[in-house]
Amino acid sequence: MTEDRKILQRVLEEATGFLDGLPERQVAARTDVDGVAAALRRPLAEEGAEPLEVIEELIAGAGPGLVAMPSGRFFGWVIGGTLPAALAADWLTSAWDQNAGLIVMSPAAAGAERVASEWLLDLLGLPSNSAVGFVTGAMVANFTCLAAARHEVLRRVGWNVERDGLHGAPEVTVVVGEERHETVDVALRFLGLGEARSIAVPADDQGRIRLDALADALAPANGNPLIVCLQAGNVHSGAFDPIGDAVDLAHRNGAWVHIDGAFGLWAAASRQYRTLVTGAERADSWATDAHKTLNVPYDNGIAIVANAEAMYAAMGAHAAYMIQDERPDPFSTVPEFSRRARGFTVWAALRALGRRGVAEMVERFCAHARRFAAGLSEMDGVRVVNDVVYTQVCVSFGSDEVTREVAARLLKDGTGWMTPSTWHGQAVLRISVSNWRTTEEDVDRTLAAVRRVLAEVRAG
Repeated sequence: MTEDRKILQRVLEEATGFLDGLPERQVAARTDVDGVAAALRRPLAEEGAEPLEVIEELIAGAGPGLVAMPSGRFFGWVIGGTLPAALAADWLTSAWDQNAGLIVMSPAAAGAERVASEWLLDLLGLPSNSAVGFVTGAMVANFTCLAAARHEVLRRVGWNVERDGLHGAPEVTVVVGEERHETVDVALRFLGLGEARSIAVPADDQGRIRLDALADALAPANGNPLIVCLQAGNVHSGAFDPIGDAVDLAHRNGAWVHIDGAFGLWAAASRQYRTLVTGAERADSWATDAHKTLNVPYDNGIAIVANAEAMYAAMGAHAAYMIQDERPDPFSTVPEFSRRARGFTVWAALRALGRRGVAEMVERFCAHARRFAAGLSEMDGVRVVNDVVYTQVCVSFGSDEVTREVAARLLKDGTGWMTPSTWHGQAVLRISVSNWRTTEEDVDRTLAAVRRVLAEVRAG
């Protein structure tokens, strides 16, 4: 066997062993960062080690620190698993080692992204002539879309922000929901628009932007360049802004409308849930994550902009040493020159699932969330604090002290993985269902762990 084949064979054995062991494996890591660092640390040698030896050391040192995120019992943050076809495509992506910046660099990467983009726009019901960029995650997707928004709203008043910057530019007014995700604020910070300068519109008890308050916020815009950010999927409640009405209201005031749909935009793929995003197709840009609801490997966010020229103007570049195409090169839609060929995994996931498969996966996630909510509500003194409309469940176990203790013990227990948070000033345990591997048995097993841990906390 060649050295390449030996090392890849060893990795195959380790990977399949890890995945095969997920049903019985505890989700929690067996050691912390100090333990992993201690296992991997040694003086950097003058001479390198044999590749197979390196991999054996990495497996031994890192293995105990792995959180079983691909497990069907991982419900932390909003982190999906990886579909088999997407995982295989990701391995090929690494082996093929394509730089996806220019068409000429890799017609394969550019072609896969083109088809994946067409499928995505069709599946999500978005304008077919939109530009699509494959980025690292939802934060950079928000950044990319809002960069296009910044370009266009300033262009309309005669300012070239890419050439002249923001110094002396007309003031851009940004309107956001009170419960927007932090990544929107970070994107605005990176764009020089200042997160603290946004007008935050009050939300209802589920985190949905209030239309009356939005109208009040838009009234004093005074003709300034205007961007409105909406949300498809609140990170705590899973609730969706009243998108259609909000889009129409914002457009009547001359705004560019951006939708942060990191995990919620995929509701459009399901006939049962697409009413949650009614009117989303009338927005100007959309951000989502393929490594959340679509279950492809990290890293893979998606930025979609209806006005393709605005995206190309904000992201594109020209240099004499490049071999650029008359057609837009992939790097015209992302804030990177060199990057991974992310389209292969999205193409593979969509091809493997088909339209029906994506819809069924979304609906299964929602059904599991409802099963969690029902099981938790049956426990004495336990209250589900949100309306479970999508994939998110937030629960209180009585006092904040008890809720935090239950959450901490569950993380150590490792049967399932759910994350503590604070919502509306109250400690909650937050459950997010995002993994194709999750079964009803996984939900019930996790609920049993919650009952056991809650009893222990109350007994103590």
